[in-house]
Amino acid sequence: MSRILALTGNEAVAEAMRQINPDVVAAYPITPQTELMHKFAEYHADGLVDTELVLVESEHSAMSAVVGASAAGARAMTATAANGLALMWEIVYIAASLRLPIVMAVVNRALSGPINIHCDHSDTMGARDSGWIQLYSENSQEAYDNAIMAVRIAETKDVLLPVMITLDGFILSHTLERIDTLEDEEVQKFVGEYKPEHKLLDIDHPYTVGPLDLTDYYFEHKRQQIEGMLHAPAAVERVSKEFGELTGRHYDIVEEYQLDDAERAIVVMGSTAGTAKEVVDALRDKGEKVGLLKIRMFRPFPYERITNALKNVKAVAVLDRAAAFGSMGGPVYTDIRSTFYGAQDPPILVNYLYGLGGRDIFPHHIESAFNDLKKIVDTGKVDKWVGYLGLRE
Repeated sequence: MSRILALTGNEAVAEAMRQINPDVVAAYPITPQTELMHKFAEYHADGLVDTELVLVESEHSAMSAVVGASAAGARAMTATAANGLALMWEIVYIAASLRLPIVMAVVNRALSGPINIHCDHSDTMGARDSGWIQLYSENSQEAYDNAIMAVRIAETKDVLLPVMITLDGFILSHTLERIDTLEDEEVQKFVGEYKPEHKLLDIDHPYTVGPLDLTDYYFEHKRQQIEGMLHAPAAVERVSKEFGELTGRHYDIVEEYQLDDAERAIVVMGSTAGTAKEVVDALRDKGEKVGLLKIRMFRPFPYERITNALKNVKAVAVLDRAAAFGSMGGPVYTDIRSTFYGAQDPPILVNYLYGLGGRDIFPHHIESAFNDLKKIVDTGKVDKWVGYLGLRE
């Protein structure tokens, strides 16, 4: 049974957090995430959650607080954006290294400078190798759903890694949408009770968290952390399947859209996937064989699923909403390009940077990328491996 509510993306994630009712939440404001924690603080003030709400002096302290809470055996959550995530940097790595199943919502915003409060993916892309699982949301419904699923994914015993769920700043965070929410009891049953195997407050079974780890065992501990990440795709798939059975909303680690017979395809993440689907449908109506691959789980990188989805496509444009300065293209592009290294008859892969600092991406921009791919397919030649969409000439 579901309840239909009109919520912004921030409110949708706050509603999911209310229903999860975590033991500890650390809160610090930063645009465009502030509204999310404001809403959760209202729930706390109204007595709708049992959560210990910790108001801290910085994002570094927010992550430190949930690390301490999680190590003590609590189910812990927080949220941030952009410069706030950057300020958490040291502790973000510690959270993953200590195998703490923290869930954090990141409302994507461009990193300074110059100062910009609008959306791109430079914040979470900067944290892509920090050891956190990353789930990107196409719309606010998916953000709500991802927040609930993330708890189960993080707490899976052979994973035990923190999960970062993302939603595009302002585009989703401040836009009102129709959200199908679950009943509180359904969410509580789905996430279950958190029963950590180890916790600092268990005085009968004491153990150490975060000790000095030099040349003797650091390498082995990193290898164990890698193993947890290797188990993550199966956990994401399993939890997503169970969530689909409960709600009728089915998610996968990647979404293949009109790819069965596609000759040209675009790869995209986040809210732009919705716009791109409209373009694909319009071009399909004209008889063009085009398709789209949406990456929902960016870390761990689903390389096998991506190669299988695109192996019969002739030319692919990867859209990146973040620059990787000094690299040959954006971070999604370089990952996909390396994935196809050594493959037989790989598709031609080109890259487009778009939407930096919140620059709008319009259907005609995406259509122009498909038109460029058509020229590549027809001629077999690539004029530019890395281009730009919506950039002033």
